Amino acid sequence: MTSPLLTHHGAVEAAGPDAGVAWHYGDPTAEQRALAGGRAVVDQSHLGVVTVTGPDRLTWLDSLTTQQVASLQPGESSELMILSPQGRVEHVAGIVDDGETAWLISETAPALATFLDRMRFMLRVEVADVTEQWAALGEAVSAPAAAGEPVTWVDPWPHISAGGTTYSADPTATHPGSERAWRLVLVPREDIESEVEARLAAGWMLAGTWASEAERIAAHRPRAATEVDETTLPHELDWLRTGVHLHKGCYRGQETVAKVHNVGRPPRRLTMLHLDGSAHVVPDLGADVTMGEDGKVVGRVTSVARHHEYGPIALAVLKRSVDPSAVVTVPSDGGLLAASQELIVNADGFSADRPDKPGPTMKGLLMGKGCAADGGDIPA
Repeated sequence: MTSPLLTHHGAVEAAGPDAGVAWHYGDPTAEQRALAGGRAVVDQSHLGVVTVTGPDRLTWLDSLTTQQVASLQPGESSELMILSPQGRVEHVAGIVDDGETAWLISETAPALATFLDRMRFMLRVEVADVTEQWAALGEAVSAPAAAGEPVTWVDPWPHISAGGTTYSADPTATHPGSERAWRLVLVPREDIESEVEARLAAGWMLAGTWASEAERIAAHRPRAATEVDETTLPHELDWLRTGVHLHKGCYRGQETVAKVHNVGRPPRRLTMLHLDGSAHVVPDLGADVTMGEDGKVVGRVTSVARHHEYGPIALAVLKRSVDPSAVVTVPSDGGLLAASQELIVNADGFSADRPDKPGPTMKGLLMGKGCAADGGDIPA
C-alpha cells in the first residue's frame, strides 16, 4: 500500500523494505534530531497487523512461539518469534494485548496469519490480517498507551526480558540502544493523516524512515526485513534479549535454541560498521563484506544509514571467526569503502549465562528429550 503521507510537501519515497512510505520529507538531518528528541512521528503504515481473538489466544500463542505470553497483561508489550523446526527465524512480531485481542505487528503479516490460521485446530481463537484496516505510527516515546489512547506497542529493546539472555561483547556495559525510545501506535488506516496533523499541531515534526532506521542501527536493533535470511538463528543477532524465553514450555525450534545456547555457538554474528564517509557514498543492502588482500567474503551488509552524529553506519552479519579488530571493506558506487567494527554479538559465541558444564539447565535438552523438533511433545 502507498501511504497518503507521501503527498506531504517534500516527501521522497523509500525503497526496499520501506517502499510505500517516506524516506524523508526534505530535511533528513533535522528529522533525525527531532526524532531523537522525542518530537517527531514516523509513518510506519507499511508494517502488517494481525489480530488474534478468543479466550485461548494467549496460551495458544505461548505454545507456538519463542516468548512466554500466556500471562501477558492488557497494555503490556513483548516480542515473539516463530521458528522453523531447525530453529531458523521465520516470523518476528511485536505483541500487545488489549484484554480482548492480541495485536501482532509484523513485516510478514500475510504469511504469519496463514501459518497461525493453520494451527488453530479446535482451540477458541480467530486469526485475521487487518493490515488494510489498521496502520502504525512510530514515535520516540517509551510509555505505553494511557487509558483511552489507541493500542500501542512499546519496543522492549534492548532490555533483557524475563527468560532472555544476551550475547553482548560486554554484558555489563551500557547498551547503545538504552537511550532509544520507540513505540508503534495503531490507528485506523483512514485516520493516518488526521492523527499526524494533530501531532504536527502540537509542535512535532514528520520524519521519514531515514531517521528511524539511523536510530535503529545505532541502537544495534535487528529487524526481520533486513537482518533475517533463511538461515538466521536468533542468537546471531542478540535477539535472545527480547524475543526468546529460554525456560518456557515446548515450541517449534526450541531444541536448536537450547543446544546453541547451552553447548554450541552461533556460526555468524551481527556487528555495526562505521563506514569511511570521505567518499560521501554508502553500500547497497546485501553488499558483500570482504577482508584481506584477496578480498575474501566474510559476510553481508544488512542495513545502511547516514546518522546525524555518527555519519555513515551499517549493520552486517559476519562469520563469527572474523577478527573483531580487523578493518573490512564493502563495495559502493564510489569504490571500496573501509569500515571498522563495533561488536554487537561477541566473537566467542557465548551468552552471558552460558552454563559452564552440563547441569540442571541442560538436562533433557542435549538429546531433545521432552520436546520434538517440530514443537510437539515426544511420547514417553
